[in-house]
Amino acid sequence: MKFGDYPKVASFGGVAGFRAHLQSLGLDMPCDDIVAGGGDSPLAAPVEVGGLRIGGRLAINPMEGWDGGTDGSPSENTIRRWRRVGSSGAKLIWGGEAVAVRLDGRANPHQLCITEHTQAAIAGLRKALIATHRDAVGDDAGLVIGLQLTHSGRFCKPNDNATFEPHIAFHHPILDRKFGHPADRPIMSDDEVSRLIEDFVVAARRARDCGYDFVDIKHCHGYLGHEFLGARTRPGRYGGSFENRTRFLRDIVEGIRAEAPRLAIGVRLSAVDFVPFHPDPATSEPGALGPGVPEDLAGLLPYIYGFGVDQSNPVEMNLAEPLALLGLLRELGIRFVNVTLGSPYYTPHLIRPALYPPSDGYYPPEDPLVGVMRHLDVVRRLKESFPEFCLVGSGYTYLQDYLPNVAQAAVRLGWTDLVGLGRMVLAYPELPLDILNGRPVQNKRLCRSFSDCTTAPRNGLVSGCYPLDPHYKKSPDFKLLAAAKKRASLSK
Repeated sequence: MKFGDYPKVASFGGVAGFRAHLQSLGLDMPCDDIVAGGGDSPLAAPVEVGGLRIGGRLAINPMEGWDGGTDGSPSENTIRRWRRVGSSGAKLIWGGEAVAVRLDGRANPHQLCITEHTQAAIAGLRKALIATHRDAVGDDAGLVIGLQLTHSGRFCKPNDNATFEPHIAFHHPILDRKFGHPADRPIMSDDEVSRLIEDFVVAARRARDCGYDFVDIKHCHGYLGHEFLGARTRPGRYGGSFENRTRFLRDIVEGIRAEAPRLAIGVRLSAVDFVPFHPDPATSEPGALGPGVPEDLAGLLPYIYGFGVDQSNPVEMNLAEPLALLGLLRELGIRFVNVTLGSPYYTPHLIRPALYPPSDGYYPPEDPLVGVMRHLDVVRRLKESFPEFCLVGSGYTYLQDYLPNVAQAAVRLGWTDLVGLGRMVLAYPELPLDILNGRPVQNKRLCRSFSDCTTAPRNGLVSGCYPLDPHYKKSPDFKLLAAAKKRASLSK
């Protein structure tokens, strides 16, 4: 399958053509004809949650960085990225980027880590972001900045981009095989988990001292917090029952409330997961990945290894436990949730709908707009059940030219409270300001989902938008990325 089998978003010729294509797919996606600018825009309306007043409805989602120092400190590239995020005009910065709570929990050797040694520099990122935000919009009123705290679990690569050093919550029969984790590798002990919880609490206290408004206890994308939610086969206090599988989260919250009681808490949650996918070997050939197909499920039904997945048909969602988790969060006094789906490691079409796959992915098994609609629908359903929650949606970047139209409609209809942007801001950080000021979208700067922002770090290169950001397009890494893509294509 080639990417041309699905029409490019830029080819629809306007809102009417976009709507016609949505109709052909059977998608009831909201899309406004006219995007309002100025103070009357639904996207400019403030929203309050947990004592935080957010001055607008456009947010920046956290992205995993690959350009820090090996000691976990930010580099000049990191600082540049945060400054550009500040200049976006978005009023909610959810987490900035994924920051490990200890060095061995990093997903790559250049991921940030908040320690005594790096704390001042990570505080400096916040200050740099605020400064460029003030330059862009005149002040920092309504600007809310959080820090995402993470441990990468089975996807830890703290010392070498090519070598996993995993910490696993339970043995997953597909992921263990897929990523080379031997069956005799021990899972984290309950004592090790308890010590890690203490590390999260210390990291949260450091984030508070840095001036961040809230911390995100990351429970998404296959990393450790997310993996605990599906740990039905794990023995002991942190596995088995729903109560046990959520104990990791509850214990972290309890610790933060004791040590930093005024610090707000949010959770980025993969509300839906599927069985892992891989390129279809029957249609893959050198230079052309096949579309994604599910891994072999022989002997694995019911599929008890995920969260938010239909156990009898694990390419479908089941929101029973995600809804139960939001109920638990309400009991914990947390109403701030950033909703995402799946994992970049084994279901990239769920998390980031895209026409072009990353080097370790596959061509989309569905029109990527189906994936966008899945994101919108999950958030809508969660919001219907928990109207008092403040929810941030994801998956909007693939909408490209029609992102403002759908974002405005989703907020206006109450499907979501805020619209989170990730990849798009690497390419076009000023998009939120252009939308809010009623300016036309700069079509040549829109992310077209080439996935180089994933392929580059997968090959040990720094994060960034290589096709559209001149800073990276002119860097030596641009040629290295082209060579890496060629090698990956031939190997597939």
